[in-house]
Parts: sequence; C-alpha cells; structure tokens
Amino acid sequence: MLSDIEIANAAVLRPIRDVAAETLGIDEEHLSPYGRHKAKVDLGYLASLADRPLGKLILVTALSPTPPGEGKTTTTVGLTDALHGLGHRTVACLREPSMGPVFGMKGGAAGGGHSQVVPMTDINLHFTGDFAAIAAANNLLAALIDNHVHHGNALDLDTRSITWRRVLDVNDRALREVVVGLGGHANGFTREDGFDIVVASELMAIFCLTESWADLKQRIGEIVVGYTRAGNPVTARELGAHGAMAALLRDALAPNLVQTLEGAPAFVHGGPFANIAHGCSSVAATRAGLRLADYVVTEAGFGADLGAEKFVDIKCRKSGLRPDVAVVVATVRALKYHGGVALADLGAEDLAAVEAGMVNLRRHLANVRGVYGIPCVVAVNRFPTDTDAEIAAVVRLAAAEGVRAFPATHFADGGAGARDLATGVLEVLAEPSAFTFSYTYDDEASLTEKVEAIATRLYGASLVTWDARARRRLERIEHDGYGGLPVCVAKTQYSFSTDPHAVGAPTGHEIHVREVRLSAGAGFVVVVCGDMMTMPGLPATPSAGRIDLADDGTILGLS
Repeated sequence: MLSDIEIANAAVLRPIRDVAAETLGIDEEHLSPYGRHKAKVDLGYLASLADRPLGKLILVTALSPTPPGEGKTTTTVGLTDALHGLGHRTVACLREPSMGPVFGMKGGAAGGGHSQVVPMTDINLHFTGDFAAIAAANNLLAALIDNHVHHGNALDLDTRSITWRRVLDVNDRALREVVVGLGGHANGFTREDGFDIVVASELMAIFCLTESWADLKQRIGEIVVGYTRAGNPVTARELGAHGAMAALLRDALAPNLVQTLEGAPAFVHGGPFANIAHGCSSVAATRAGLRLADYVVTEAGFGADLGAEKFVDIKCRKSGLRPDVAVVVATVRALKYHGGVALADLGAEDLAAVEAGMVNLRRHLANVRGVYGIPCVVAVNRFPTDTDAEIAAVVRLAAAEGVRAFPATHFADGGAGARDLATGVLEVLAEPSAFTFSYTYDDEASLTEKVEAIATRLYGASLVTWDARARRRLERIEHDGYGGLPVCVAKTQYSFSTDPHAVGAPTGHEIHVREVRLSAGAGFVVVVCGDMMTMPGLPATPSAGRIDLADDGTILGLS
C-alpha cells in the first residue's frame, strides 16, 4: 500500500470554492481563499446563519490508546466520507496539527491511508497561519509583561509569581526552563521563565472556545498573567494587552475549510492539547458545521476519560452543544495491550487477551452512556494483523454490553470501508435515546469536589491527594473568585490512573495532584496529575529526519 503522503500527493483535489458551494451551499463571496484548496469562511456570514436549525453532532472518541494511537482521526474522516457517500450533507471538524509532533514522534495528524483531509502537507505545515498568529499574540503578552516591569512596574507585579510563559510550535526540551533578562539593565529584569508548545497555551484554549471577536477580546482580557506582591491577580486587560492580541488573531478566528480525499468538506481549526487543555477543535467550526450540514463528525483527543470528558464538561458546558451519538474507536491491538500483551507481540492472535482487555473498553462505554448520557456505537478500526476470530470476539463482547460494534476498514478502503459503521450510527440517531445528557459534576461543586467526581466516577480511583503547594494554589484560586470554573485534569492518556503502565481498568488507586494552574480567560482550572510536559522533547530519531523537499517542490516523508 502507498504511504499516506503518496496517497495524498496523488489525489486530485477539487477547488475549495466548488466544495464550499456544492456540499455546503457557501457562495464564493463568503470565502477567504488560501490558494486553490483551502479557505477561511467569513465569520460575519456564519453569524448570519444563527437562525438555522442545528444538524446532528457525532463525537468520535476511543478506549485508552496504545502509544501509536488507535485511529480516531482516520475514523472521523472515514465516517464522514461514508455518510457523504450515502448522500448525506456531512462535514468533519478536526483539530489543526501541531508541528511539534509532526517533526517529533507522532508525525502528521490529517488522518491516514485513504481516510485523510487534504491538502495534507499544507495542513501539517503552517496551514493558514493560525498557530503563528496564536504564538505571536501569546509572546506579545509576554513581552508586554517584562516591558511593564522594566518601565517602573506600576502594577507592582511580583516577578517571582509571573505565570504567563512564552510559546513555540516546535518540540524543544532545552526551552522548558530558561532565564530571561540577562545582559544588564537595558535588557530588563532577570527572572526565570519558560516556553510551552503553542497547543498547550491558554490562548489556544481561548481561541477554541470563543465564537466572536468581542468574546475573544473579553476572554483575553481576563487572562491572569501573575500576581502582585500583595498576592492579587494581574490580568492582560490591566496591562492593556487584550486589544492588540485580539487584533493579531482577527483573521485566524475564522474556521478553515478543506476537503477529504473523497471530496467531503472538513473544518480544520484550532488544536489544544488533550491533556493540558480540552483537546477539541474550535466551537466556531463545530457550530458552523452544525448550521451548514445535516451531520457533523468531530473528535476529542485521546480516550473517553480525557477528550470526551473535556468535550462534555468544558466544551459543551461553555457552548451549549450536545453530542447526539458517540463513536468509541477500539482496536484489537489496544484490547490485547490492555489484556497484558507486550507492544512487540500485538500482531499475534490472542483471543484470551482480547477478552481480558475488554475491561478497558467496558469502562469507557459505561462512562459514555452512564456518566455523560450519550448513546454510542463501537468502531472496530481493523488492522491487517487482526484475525477474523479477533474481530468477531470484539463484536460479541461489545454486544454483551448492549452496544453495537462495526468493523471498519476505512484506512485501506476509504468511505466504503466505514459504510456499515455509518449505517449503524444513523440507526442509533433514528432511535429514541434511552440516555439523558449530563455532566460529570455540577457547576456548584467546589474545585476539589469536581476533581474527586472525575477521579472516582470515571477513573475508578478511591481517593485524590494533593501536593501541599497545589492545595495552596487551589485555595488561592477559589479565594480570588474562580471556584465556579470547570476543571481540566491533565494526566497520562494511557491509563485510567496516573501510571501510564497501569493498563486495563485499575480500581482503588490514588490520583495525586501535583500542580494547579488557572486558565481564567479560557474559563477552566488545570489540575496536573503525574508528569505532564507542556513542552515536549524530540525522540532519539525524530520524524524530521525523514521529511524532505524534492527538486520539483514536492514535500516527502510526512506521515
């Protein structure tokens, strides 16, 4: 089979104006084209659609993944193509890839095989410049903070308490902790600082939760950048930064429209990390899709304990959106992994391990239906090494939980390979739901109670413990009036616990909180459990080593 980039480079793409007009009814005058195959859709035009009824929202999530991932993006695209091929007006909503993982360990994030969004190289590299705009706005605020201190510090900002960090869209471990202001008086005050990757920044989360320029500027103004020496929060508004930052993000806020290999429309917009932030594409793109199409297929990062929980408890809570059905992606290899099989041995048939690993998928299904109140199906993303007996076992085991499972081969076969899955999703949507949508916790609960609800209801933990510094930070956040915000738990994606090696569905474990961060502009409190990196490092053999530019301008090696 051809590589992902070979398939993408061989594709014949339709002009984006034709995709917009023929699949979504968007006239060319409402597009801001970036070349022939990608465009932004005018925010004013989208606002004019406010009276249109919303389509059905399909949320793609997964069981706890293996390190290579289980194919949520590929499944999202394959399902979109399948629904599109059945004659339904359907749009995919995906996150924009970060160049850190593209050049690092993961590679690109535009789908794979015959289920990709295109132009794949553009999407993975720079795209329409959204991330550059977010980085510029973020770093402008950082510069204004240091400039304010240098020119007299009228706000009495304590340089030891500055929480706003600089960002870069490249994995670079050497920048995690730095010292700025070296070189004497002319270079400002010397202080400790650091860099995060763009997708881990609060500004990225703000970007993905807002839908208008006015709300964007309001949220940016509420960012807490640090504290005075008296312990009072200092905001971006007090520094006079919010207007200029919003100006830098003006054009970026409009959703990006591209297409799948089979010509279905796709909004690819925003890209917050799925552990340190909420891991969902923008609300603006999602709502635009719901007003323009009958079905929107979107994904939430990592497993249903992380991405789906944050989709429900943060994105839905903030926006009023509601998923009509969830698709839980499972693979034979992930089930065997959670059943105790080593990564190197996942290619061998092992029905006992599939059954043992079902404990992980079973808990995710219980959470999706019983906690979030969303009806669901299972997409069995089939790999070449999967045997018929293993696939049949997954279908049987899911049926025992009262959930229909549909094997899918969209990676190899495109939309045709997800036709059964699409039909199953449509059947669930046509049935009266036996579930009532709900959040994991109430708004009125304390921040501690919210964390405990997630830990006990979703993770199977028996208690939550707090580092003393994290507890003091939490108390300070509540004292400053932010106790009503939802929480965003940052932990490993590989386990229900904070131990990435605790596979299956551990119970009775302890969730230890080591750090608490306020994202006042985004409107949530980040609770860090375990070792979470907001600036990843590069692996021993980075993906950058295989990416190249041919003499004719063709980009090679992306996957």
